[in-house]
Amino acid sequence: DYVVTSTLASQCPPAVGRALGFSIADTILKRNKYESNSKKQVSFVTIGDGSVHNAHFLSAFNLARHARFRKTKCPVVFGVSDNGLSISYPTDGYADYLFTKYAARPKDQHDPSSKVIMDRDGIPIFKANGCDMMDVYDKTFQAVDYSRKSSAPSLILYQEITRRFGHAATDRQHAYLDPSVVDQMAETDVIESGIMQAVEHYGALTYGEAMDRFEEIGVLSRSAFNSAADEPKISTRDDMIAKVSQPMAQVPPLAAGLLTSHDFNQGDAGKRVKKDVMRKHMTRVISEVMDSDPKVVYIGEDVEHGGYYLVTEGLAKKFPGRVIDFPPDETTLLGAAMGFSQVGLVPIVEIPYSKYLDCGADMFYELAISNWLTNAQRPNGMVVRIQGFDKGVFGGNFHTHNMINHVPPGVDLLCYSNGTDYVRGFRNAVAQAKNGRVVVLVDCTNLLNLRHLHDKDRGWETPYPTNQDEFMSFDNVRRFGNGGKTLIVSYGNGVVTALRARQNLVEKKVIQSEDCVDIIDCPYISDIPGGLRDALSIGQYEHILFSDICKEGPGSNVLSSYVVGLQKEGILPARWSFVAAPRAYNPLGNVVTFLNEDDVSEAFVRLTSN
Repeated sequence: DYVVTSTLASQCPPAVGRALGFSIADTILKRNKYESNSKKQVSFVTIGDGSVHNAHFLSAFNLARHARFRKTKCPVVFGVSDNGLSISYPTDGYADYLFTKYAARPKDQHDPSSKVIMDRDGIPIFKANGCDMMDVYDKTFQAVDYSRKSSAPSLILYQEITRRFGHAATDRQHAYLDPSVVDQMAETDVIESGIMQAVEHYGALTYGEAMDRFEEIGVLSRSAFNSAADEPKISTRDDMIAKVSQPMAQVPPLAAGLLTSHDFNQGDAGKRVKKDVMRKHMTRVISEVMDSDPKVVYIGEDVEHGGYYLVTEGLAKKFPGRVIDFPPDETTLLGAAMGFSQVGLVPIVEIPYSKYLDCGADMFYELAISNWLTNAQRPNGMVVRIQGFDKGVFGGNFHTHNMINHVPPGVDLLCYSNGTDYVRGFRNAVAQAKNGRVVVLVDCTNLLNLRHLHDKDRGWETPYPTNQDEFMSFDNVRRFGNGGKTLIVSYGNGVVTALRARQNLVEKKVIQSEDCVDIIDCPYISDIPGGLRDALSIGQYEHILFSDICKEGPGSNVLSSYVVGLQKEGILPARWSFVAAPRAYNPLGNVVTFLNEDDVSEAFVRLTSN
């Protein structure tokens, strides 16, 4: 039902996620209410004995054990095939040691030789002879039946398996195995022994019937192969690009004038309304989307009590069972989100600090590539909220990370500067997630409770857009000013920095007034937003300064890709420059390494004076 990538054991965290998601989805969507145990879903995932060493498996197995410990429903069955080799690395016996060294008791107290045991966390371990088809069937049936009836995890260890062939064409078995061993392994045929068992021991069929079935399967296999060979082949790059993500969901266009600085001072239909900080709007819009669709769930670490920045405060009480805490492991958190999406939920995933995405980076890439890898058949629609980004004094570099290293194809990356845009953008993010896209929102810590732009003006408090039909699309940008000859392009906290730098330039008489410089806020940073293209196409700007809050240098900033793209499209003016935060780590209790107003002002002077 689900693809397996080349990354070892990466199929395990989503499998546990599906198992956890079954009961949540069934409750929310009122599924399987009257079905018997025999129809309850079970998540089944298999790996080889080499993969039990991999962190993906260990994280997933630990989460399953944790669910068992917490008595949380998690009907997942792990199937581990042990042939004693991980390519050339000998593993014989380790899987047995790993899973049974804490054995408490045999399943049958009167039969000490029973091959079903309980480990220390109460997960049944079923052992089967991998060369005995009937034993494989029997133990697999027992494990699945146990997990189905008890809604709990189990594990099957398929032992005594002989590997017939090498891992792949590049696996030079003769370099690490004696030729006689290679020949002996190749002659071992579990299918042949299984047929002999079925015919001679069980009388289930005759050798003639087995041969007929063998030939029938051969015909089906050749037919399937020919059908696959006749499928249209990849011919252009555009074919590949089109498959990296699901198509964008169409959202209503915003009315003219809603993306200017005037929008901050006026509410709906020009009425004066209550304004608040960005964090308050974030909580409100999450509540709004959860209230409008029961499939939306919110998962993360410490989110039930409100989270580290109070963004989810009160939501667990309002939406019981839909705001869910996970243990502190980003691999299983993102894997669980992938599984939740695959059972019909719309997960919003909170990563507590942006640096922590590194801890689950491979699983993040797995969920990103799934749409492309499955030819758009298995998308993993979700919203990922990443906190603890950019300017701040708490926690040092690991809590104020300002690098965006992980932007794989197929991921929509956004960073909003203010509460009003966040609300409209979040509505769009959820709409895109429902359509199968992966949308990542990076939240600047400095902006969450920011009230003042200049002095005590409360200039960064904004009204909540109560019209739920207002969406901010990925192409929308916000413009501050509309008559300057110089443009500053930024996003997130960089917009506040640019606005303050513009005022400083006026005070220092570098420019006559703020009307001389426009600032365009581009929240969508994984590609060039259409609104920026439109603004540059008219040829108004003589100078452009790209102001990036990420660190300068390779692999960290995002606006450098804007420069390359706009240059390629021929709409970048000849006179442009780039400024970013210094390539250094961020100290505790100090903001000296973040992009500041002086950096932007000095870059502006250099650009416009040349």
